[in-house]
Amino acid sequence: MGDLFTTVSNWLNGILAEAGIPPEAAEWIFAVGRAFLLGVSGLLLVVFLIWFERKVVARMQDRIGPNRVGPYGLFQTLADMLKLVLKEDMVPPQADKILFHLAPVLAVIGVVGLWAVIPLAATAYGVDLNVGVLYLAATGTLGTLGILMAGWSSRNKFALLGAFRTVAQLVSYSVPAMLAMLVPVMLSGTMSLAGIVAAQDGFWFGVAAPLAALVFLIASLAEVARAPFELLEAESEIVAGFHVEYSGIRFGMFFAAEFLHAFTIGALLAVLFLGGWRGPGAAEFPTLGALYFAAKSFAGYFLLVWVRATLPRIRIDQMLDFCWKVLTPAMIVLIGALVLVNRALAGTSMWVRNGALLGVNVLVAAGVISLLSRSQSQSHAGAHGRAPGKGAQPCALAGMGDEAEAAS
Repeated sequence: MGDLFTTVSNWLNGILAEAGIPPEAAEWIFAVGRAFLLGVSGLLLVVFLIWFERKVVARMQDRIGPNRVGPYGLFQTLADMLKLVLKEDMVPPQADKILFHLAPVLAVIGVVGLWAVIPLAATAYGVDLNVGVLYLAATGTLGTLGILMAGWSSRNKFALLGAFRTVAQLVSYSVPAMLAMLVPVMLSGTMSLAGIVAAQDGFWFGVAAPLAALVFLIASLAEVARAPFELLEAESEIVAGFHVEYSGIRFGMFFAAEFLHAFTIGALLAVLFLGGWRGPGAAEFPTLGALYFAAKSFAGYFLLVWVRATLPRIRIDQMLDFCWKVLTPAMIVLIGALVLVNRALAGTSMWVRNGALLGVNVLVAAGVISLLSRSQSQSHAGAHGRAPGKGAQPCALAGMGDEAEAAS
């Protein structure tokens, strides 16, 4: 049972061979079956993720959370799913019907499709593409397209405003996210996710390049539009944002896509920066590697839940300033420095090279913090130096997360 995946694969191959199915057809059936299994598993995982997040956030906020339907409230999500299925599916009469119906489907496909290239273990993955990172970038845009289509097709000003925010937020933060994904590609020399995991044998990229891992986590959090970046559906400002006109199962599809996307970020963080399925004994026992991968993915997902339950929503100008004035320049500088150090120390030992890469990350992070502190000091000095009653406007970066300034 050390390699459960190969055991099951060989058993199914034997069944297909006994049925007289040619090897080419059997391979096609396996490919379709793996894709179907990954998609269904992801959607079933959403049921647990919703319950898990509601319980964790409740504990962080000194509440109990779901505790009525089933033991520990485990069946509450099933009850909510049944309610959404039975609700009337309302379609605005002025809506673009084709785009309106297609938008939630694209939102789900854009998330489920990412799992096709994520290696769960040494012998468990959908497909090993040699351009896996490029595939992630391309497939992830389907979710953004679905949100744009939902806001545009609803013919509702609040939904349209949420779609406009999609362009500003998701497209902007895809830039530092892509730059952060270039770091493991550069260090491993491949865009294959399986190859990136294999290159982290003995040393995780998250240890050698922690700043890149942090930028990837922040940018991905903004791309999935969760707190403190959930400006696409800010209830206090635009009712419910892009999906204000959706109800029933179509709203449930957007809801499920959001939760699965959040867990997918944890899985991608594990693959790109935390060694994926690698761990003691994982190469010899792939089933154990799948457990390592699940633990790392849930650790990354827990960080997102923690941030959502802790931080307040920021303003859109603060969010865009943080992307274009902090994250993107920091990643450009970091990538340039990593290229020089990695090439200069190509012939040295792994520990020397990775130690130098870590030092570069620390220096760039220190420089970013120093510049932010200086900008904040200058903005405060300028605000105090103005005449009273002039309504001094603080720097967006300096007031980031400040509830008093947000209220004003």
